[in-house]
Amino acid sequence: MSLSKFISEQTATLAGKRERRKEARPGELLDAALELFVEKGFAGTRAEEVAARAGVSKGTLFLYFQSKEELFKAVVRENISGRFKEWNEEFETFEGTASEMLAYCMTVWWERVGTTRASGITKLMMSEAGNFPEIAAFYQQEVIQPGQALIRRIMQRGIDRGEFRPMNLDYAIYSVIAPMIYLIIAKHSAGTCADPALADNAGKYIAVQIDTILHGMCTAPSSPTVSAKAKK
Repeated sequence: MSLSKFISEQTATLAGKRERRKEARPGELLDAALELFVEKGFAGTRAEEVAARAGVSKGTLFLYFQSKEELFKAVVRENISGRFKEWNEEFETFEGTASEMLAYCMTVWWERVGTTRASGITKLMMSEAGNFPEIAAFYQQEVIQPGQALIRRIMQRGIDRGEFRPMNLDYAIYSVIAPMIYLIIAKHSAGTCADPALADNAGKYIAVQIDTILHGMCTAPSSPTVSAKAKK
């Protein structure tokens, strides 16, 4: 091989490596940002820390993300809100009963988000949203509203098929959301707000919540005890 051909091939190889490295940087920055946001919170995370953990300069970070707020939004989209398309497609093709779909929804959400570092974003939002209205509004639009809409679709399907009794879905959806939020608190609160052992036994916990949601606690149907005013 001639020297000129060798140099040309080496130059091409290095250029290819640099290009692959450039393509990898946004993902590395998002991974580093997720870790730091969960560890330190939104306010406590500095852009230079994210860059350092990703192994790039602060200037490089701002080539991809114009601000810490935009970086946070990208983290949420990458790890949570970007998955609603996939989840809604699963809803469309699901062939089981509404009860099976609801159980699947809660179980899979925990497996895909709850068990990952991304679950810490929920705790972050609960503790810091009041100080950052812009990211709170973003999270409401990108995560909370689509999540509630998906749960509503599942429950409405059950009502339409006669599997669930008619109910006020504006409030009924929280019977699904609340136990999952509590499980996240248990995972990330180090025992200060909930039993941390719940997260270690998440499968059993979710199974009990699903059973309670679907069947209640009464051994047999009884007359309603909730006032008509409370139902409205």
